[in-house]
Amino acid sequence: MIHVKKGCQMAYREFEDAAFSRRALLRGGAWLGAGAALATVPAGRMAFAHGASSPTAWKNVAAMVNEYGSSGKVANMVAAMGWGQQDPEIISKGTLAIGQAAPAGIDSLYRIYSMTKPITGMATMMLIDEGKLGLDQPLAEILPAFANMKVQKIADGSIEDVVPADRPITIRHLLTHTSGLGYGIIQKGPIKDAYEKLGLIPGQVSRLPIPGLGRGVPVSSLAAFADGIATLPLVYQPGTTWSYSVSLDLLGRVIEVVSGMPFDEFLATNIFKPAGMDSTWFQVPDSEIGRLTANYGVMGGAVIPIDPANASVYTLKPAFPFGGAGLVSSPRDYDRFLRMLLGYGKIDGKRVLGELAVRVGTSNLLPDAVDTSGTFADKAGFGAGGRVGLGDQAGTYGWGGAAGTVALVNMKMGLRASLFTQYMPSEAYPVHGAFPVAVLADLGSMAAARQSAK
Repeated sequence: MIHVKKGCQMAYREFEDAAFSRRALLRGGAWLGAGAALATVPAGRMAFAHGASSPTAWKNVAAMVNEYGSSGKVANMVAAMGWGQQDPEIISKGTLAIGQAAPAGIDSLYRIYSMTKPITGMATMMLIDEGKLGLDQPLAEILPAFANMKVQKIADGSIEDVVPADRPITIRHLLTHTSGLGYGIIQKGPIKDAYEKLGLIPGQVSRLPIPGLGRGVPVSSLAAFADGIATLPLVYQPGTTWSYSVSLDLLGRVIEVVSGMPFDEFLATNIFKPAGMDSTWFQVPDSEIGRLTANYGVMGGAVIPIDPANASVYTLKPAFPFGGAGLVSSPRDYDRFLRMLLGYGKIDGKRVLGELAVRVGTSNLLPDAVDTSGTFADKAGFGAGGRVGLGDQAGTYGWGGAAGTVALVNMKMGLRASLFTQYMPSEAYPVHGAFPVAVLADLGSMAAARQSAK
């Protein structure tokens, strides 16, 4: 049983008045403003910075981390910056929870939410590379329940007023949020209500009774999740519209059907273990709770713990492994994932993914007709679960999480950058936008210093 102090109960009631909803919490804001901002720097200029960094070179990133970590707005902030296969440079400030003494650092545990999506995306690419899946293979060949999908005539309108889908959903569509599927945290009206009623809830925030987070009970398996999704109409025609969706969660079911392994076991066996990611889980083991950071809700200037470590929802077994938003990881582990991508599937001399899987997965996989303008992927492409740069900006791949985390690689310059903190909703502070600005400023300084030294 979780006991909530009287003062906290009052604060939670205030959240309800301020629309502190599941949609607001999980949607996030810029998601990956970092990818777009970094992509605006010409590759040639960025190359000047390569190899020119030192633990003191990231001065603007350090200033940002120190400011937030000292302000009381968040409990902590940790940045991991790296080049190629070099060890990361860690910049950290703050403690695991406000008022606690234990410092946060490279091995602290964070709810990475939608930064789970690139991992699921790359797991899918692994199976495509092995010939067990096809990028443009119809989903119905793996999950027959999706053979005759219907589509709402009006997005978020009636779920009875529908038309047949013009084309089948493909694996490409699922990887790039162009399948037409909805999302309970995005949609409105009857389709949103149907998702909740059927328990199609692929995410979690807290064990505490926070008003606005909904009372739906999630289904208990990926199989049940997939079956339930197949009974509802699509919001858009497949392959026509970029719309944030449950597609990466559905890919978890595809992966376990094709591989013959439970999805969480597939990730642990084929990605986490070979990549040396020993602190990434859907459920935090009891022995590791001491490393888990607290997550906070920010509303009206108040910072309220909504998922304290010792009573975290992530210490319980989830209803099913959420491939779109379910992982907890450490800065060290996620940096290793990024490092593996920069190694085109290899890390520490060990191959985790095929080179082609990484090259294709970090490239633009959007159907030709899809325009991302005005979406979370605004004016960019989309690869295997992450946003990618286009044209002169090609080479950047990554995504962000709803509790203030963000991570990316730039394949052209061999840069990897990630930021970790814990607060919701992500719009409460401009972290997703400020981080790339700080990175860009430091890259510019490094390039200038290198140029003047010639």
